[in-house]
Amino acid sequence: MSNDDVRAAHHAEAARHTDAAQPDAKPMPAPAAGDASAMIDLARPTAAPAGSWAAGPWEGMTRAIADLDGPIATINLGALRYNAHDLLLRAAGMPIRVASKSIRIRAVADAVLALPGYAGILAFTLPEALWLAGHGHRDIVLGYPSANRAAIAALVADPQAAASITLMVDALDQLDIIDAVAGPGARPPVRVAIDADASWRAPGPLGHIGVRRSPVHTPDEVVALARGILARPGFTLVGLMMYEAQIAGQTDDVAGAAAENALMRWMKRRSLAELGDRRGAIVAGVRALAPLEFLNAGGTGSIETSVADPSVTEVTAGSGILGGHLFDAYAAFTPAPAAAFSLQVVRKPTPDIATILGGGWIASGPPAASRQPLPVWPAGLRTLGREGAGEVQTPLQGDAARGLRVGDRVWLRHAKSGELSERVNEFHLIDGERVVATIPSYRGEGKAFL
Repeated sequence: MSNDDVRAAHHAEAARHTDAAQPDAKPMPAPAAGDASAMIDLARPTAAPAGSWAAGPWEGMTRAIADLDGPIATINLGALRYNAHDLLLRAAGMPIRVASKSIRIRAVADAVLALPGYAGILAFTLPEALWLAGHGHRDIVLGYPSANRAAIAALVADPQAAASITLMVDALDQLDIIDAVAGPGARPPVRVAIDADASWRAPGPLGHIGVRRSPVHTPDEVVALARGILARPGFTLVGLMMYEAQIAGQTDDVAGAAAENALMRWMKRRSLAELGDRRGAIVAGVRALAPLEFLNAGGTGSIETSVADPSVTEVTAGSGILGGHLFDAYAAFTPAPAAAFSLQVVRKPTPDIATILGGGWIASGPPAASRQPLPVWPAGLRTLGREGAGEVQTPLQGDAARGLRVGDRVWLRHAKSGELSERVNEFHLIDGERVVATIPSYRGEGKAFL
């Protein structure tokens, strides 16, 4: 179905519903930020459609936004429900901590956390964690160390925030910054967790496989850090985190890349075998010194293997809730396209190229094609190799471009996590073929933490 067909069908349907006695045919007004999660009902799971989510609900969503202009970001409620419940199935009863970095929409995070099986937030900056604590969240783990002195001062000045937020550390230097802001006698105890390196130090020329995070890698190094923390007054060691990025963040089912997929699966198997033994020794060593509340591990891409580790007590997920397209290329699962955005065609430089306004909403990581937004409707569009997705304009080529006119809409999916929320102030909630509410992103609430 073309944009013209969608537009005509929408207006024909709208003409049949002009009676003011049918208020449910109109989009609901945008709720206040604090009430927005009430508009998102995730309690009833949504089954995957016949076949898969690959085709997407794009025609119905185009009808839903036909009267709206400009860049439009949306959340499909059916797909969001599917993802939220599918993650619970994959976690097999282990609690899931929500990674706020990958969502950056407070209403969505709140709605997901209302589901049994989700517990707590993994925040990405201390100012964000303080803001979330101010909105009532009482189980927040900071995923990264902080050197923000103003935020540390705010934390230790608020006993409730100090009891709700766990800081992440991987060196005693980070404790020195906290003590320089307020010494142990002038503040409540500060909750801390150790971030231990989960990367694989592969034999031979392969070397370091994974991300560069914590400097403590071996059981002896982690236990020595734990002893150092416990020797410092004013700190309480409550947890450990080990994020296996080389497993959670690496695709292994990329179309047309059989050799690379096989290599990636081999790497994951070898890394998991090493990590299972080392993580068990680390947890045992630290628990001999202090009773830990949690051992956090994994991400959307590694839930099955993380929950299988007996040392792990909780897993983290964020990107799998909104379903960025990078996660389509995993063998173990396929998310639904819950979040997407629609841009308008503004010029036709050639008959087979349609240029949309905007589009360069790039994900973090290596500057590869996989980090670009993916045009998904009309089917058959692709970015140009020499231009890619541009900040102000993105030329799209393909047979489908020939049928696009100025003003028509193209749907795209973001690649990875929170990059879409950093570009828009609001998301339109779509249920079926109707916009039922509009909710703010962090940016829409005036917040840009990182």
